[in-house]
Order: sequence, then C-alpha cells, then structure tokens
Amino acid sequence: MSIQEDVEALKRIPLFAKVEPAKLKLMAFASERAQYQPGDQLFHQGDTADAAYIILSGAADILVETAEGPLKVADVGPGAFVGEIGILMDVPRTATIRATEKMTVLKITKELFFRMVTDFPSIGIEVMRVLAQRIEHMNTQLREAVAARK
Repeated sequence: MSIQEDVEALKRIPLFAKVEPAKLKLMAFASERAQYQPGDQLFHQGDTADAAYIILSGAADILVETAEGPLKVADVGPGAFVGEIGILMDVPRTATIRATEKMTVLKITKELFFRMVTDFPSIGIEVMRVLAQRIEHMNTQLREAVAARK
C-alpha cells in the first residue's frame, strides 16, 4: 500500500475524518505499517504502552485475563483504533489484542498521537466518543459473560 492509500484509509476512520489530508499524509508517513498472522499478538495485557494501532485490514480479538483464563470481550476489524487507553493514561496495556486473521495495521507512536491531538482537538473529542462506546460495549459483554457462567 502507498502513503496515499494509507491516507484514504485514515480518512474513513471517524477519528480522523475531519483532519486535513496534508496532516493525514504526515501521520501515514510517520506511522509504521506492520503485518500480523492469525494467533499473533499486537500486544499483551500488562505490556508497556508505547503506541496505538489502526487496523487497516483483517480482524482481531480483544482478550482480558481473568482467574479462569483469557476472556474475549470484543472483536475488532478494519477501521478500529486499539491501544489508545495505555498511551492516553500512561498505564500498562489493559487487554491483549490477538489477530484472528491476517491483519495489516498502522502503528502510531505515543508522541505522534499526542502531536495530532494537540494540532486537532477534534481528534480528542472523537477519542472520548470511541472510548465511551467501547466501555459501554465491554460492560454489556462482561455482564453477559458473567451471566453465562452462572
């Protein structure tokens, strides 16, 4: 994929939809493209958070460690933005992300992400919306998982 294709992919993500193309081009250029195979982990719960990821293609499970073992709390696919909680809060990873099919991602370093949020406050607002939706979704799935175990 070219940088222009990365820019087009970023434009389709609500988080970056209002960012001017020149800034998205800079972001795409400064980001690292990576590929993962099924079973590969982008990161593991408890790891140090140094970047967030945008899934360009493929899919992954979000897993949280429990006393009974890993619990799948969500699945994500193209356009998903993952790993931002760790860099926003400067805490270890709160979940494990494991590819379920061949996946291509853009890795956005903590420094680049904060530069984009500083330049475009609307990204910060979109991040809050995405996080709120994710929290509600995870709470629903956790309640369902607990109810299913009873």
